Amino acid sequence: MEAAAPGHARPARGGRPDRLDAGGPRLEEVGREKGGAAVARNRTDKGKPGPTHRVLTDRNGMPLAVEVTAANVHDSRMLAPLLDAVAPVRTGRRGRPRRRPDKLHADKGYDCRRCRGECVARGVRHRIARRMVEPSGRLGLHRWVVERTMAWLARYRRLTIRYERLVAVHRGLLYLACALICWDRLERL
Repeated sequence: MEAAAPGHARPARGGRPDRLDAGGPRLEEVGREKGGAAVARNRTDKGKPGPTHRVLTDRNGMPLAVEVTAANVHDSRMLAPLLDAVAPVRTGRRGRPRRRPDKLHADKGYDCRRCRGECVARGVRHRIARRMVEPSGRLGLHRWVVERTMAWLARYRRLTIRYERLVAVHRGLLYLACALICWDRLERL
């Protein structure tokens, strides 16, 4: 066997198959998209994959219930799980603790018969903006509270860009951020 000249490739050794040959042991291909579960193409953000945070707040912007879903899940599908996720609040009065908000303000994404029926079934008065009927200008009177809460959540960098592959880890970070927001608001009182 000849010695290879400097800068040239050496010939393959005998007894060892070439690494480019077909048919050796390999890792199986994983058919998942980068980012794990609860990640899908966002229709409104140039098709970028990512999660969406669904937030239900009180009138002061304190998060009552949050959930992480894929970006292609419609808003109206998540109304019932968010309403059911509100924890009971003890007020010191007799009887059962209040479980759901008295009134719900929602944007035009929740304008469907199913969402209105879910509110009625849970005893929540709804004020859902109607498509093609009401101007969007009046919605801003109540919508800014939710937008401010979303801005508070955006302060936490781990939530704005999802680095975690597991949805449970991302959800835990979202709950932690909501707890920190509540703690911050309580310190100011």
